[in-house]
Amino acid sequence: MPRVKIITDSTADLGPDLAARHGISVVPYIVNFGSESYRDGVDISTARLFELVAARGTLPKTAAPNPAQFRAVFEEATRDGSDVVYIGISSQFSSGTPNARLAADSFPAGKVTVIDSANLSSGIGLLVLRASELAAAGKSAPEIAAAVAEAIPRIRTSFVIDTLDYLRMGGRCSAVRALAGALLQIRPVISVVDGGMTVSAKIRGPRKKALNKMLEDFQADAPRVVRDRVFVTHTGCHEDAVYLMDGIRAAAPDVREILEASAGAVIASHCGPNTIGILYRLD
Repeated sequence: MPRVKIITDSTADLGPDLAARHGISVVPYIVNFGSESYRDGVDISTARLFELVAARGTLPKTAAPNPAQFRAVFEEATRDGSDVVYIGISSQFSSGTPNARLAADSFPAGKVTVIDSANLSSGIGLLVLRASELAAAGKSAPEIAAAVAEAIPRIRTSFVIDTLDYLRMGGRCSAVRALAGALLQIRPVISVVDGGMTVSAKIRGPRKKALNKMLEDFQADAPRVVRDRVFVTHTGCHEDAVYLMDGIRAAAPDVREILEASAGAVIASHCGPNTIGILYRLD
């Protein structure tokens, strides 16, 4: 049976160390500031992104790899006879996964399997890590794809944003556009549902109340949370991450690892600074 290689894109926010530890290949998205192009996680960091936005007063444009770029990645990965499972960002947010499917069509049937995660950021990362563990256990591409498909509706992704401007200007969440200009002093909690984003709560008052709302939701889910890992992912608010991780440990002390992750430049360009979320899988 051929070896299976797991590939994802940079919007999974795994970071180079975690991806390398699990043998996962990452295809970078592109961040464009005018005529300048940067590869997400390679040429530009989230901190640098925010510096450029502040200096130029405008948001960048982000772009998915095109089918030819995906094809080149898949050709390299399959050259030794391996099969590929690619897990990408929700097709409601980007053309990346459809582009990967177009590239996969040029390979023999079953050689490259493309999965729409119906998620973003570490919500994708949870699925990718699950796939990598199954690949390491010797499972076939169809077996891995079936397990990932089963896990997709059980991923829980929610995050608090500090400013509506990035999501509103990026146009990725119609519910956020409806909030703009109407809810001063309200902090929306955004959740990913059925591959799209929705405002799951509107918290009035200090930021910590919104953080506590996410912890309350996690505590309610705690009996069903898969104990292998939970992500706390953010765009530069480490102290809030520590607060959330402490709350997660209190609610589910037997979780094997709580991973603090930094969102990459593409995700950060749509959600803005001081965004933070809790991401986990239910059984």
